[in-house]
Amino acid sequence: MSSTPSSPAAVIDALAWVHVREGRLLCVRTAGVDLFYLPGGKREPGESDEEAVAREAREEVSVVLRPDTVRRVAVIDEVAHAQAPGTRVRLSCHTAEYDGDIAVDNEIADLAWIGFAERDRCAPAVRRLIELLHAEGTVR
Repeated sequence: MSSTPSSPAAVIDALAWVHVREGRLLCVRTAGVDLFYLPGGKREPGESDEEAVAREAREEVSVVLRPDTVRRVAVIDEVAHAQAPGTRVRLSCHTAEYDGDIAVDNEIADLAWIGFAERDRCAPAVRRLIELLHAEGTVR
């Protein structure tokens, strides 16, 4: 009996802006989606991580990230929410100072400030990040 090798699971390579205020993490939700995510998305061709995170933050929550303050805080590998079975997300999470007022924009329908006790309102990768930030004492 021969076995056929299974194809490797799909991996979504994404980036996100991490912003914590008063012990709560800024999260966003698009219309028709049941769970919250971080402001972010996929890199466009030729973009650096810093450029992609800045573009996504501007497009989704209307802020301008200060380029010299962008720092990676974590890379989360987790089951991707609302994707084909076996799909994973590799989420590169960055923090940065910003200018402007946080407000929903483009496809974003809602934003929320999520604490540790509310992490079940988030997609699996965001839950994992909240748990890491909680362990560090950043998210309460």
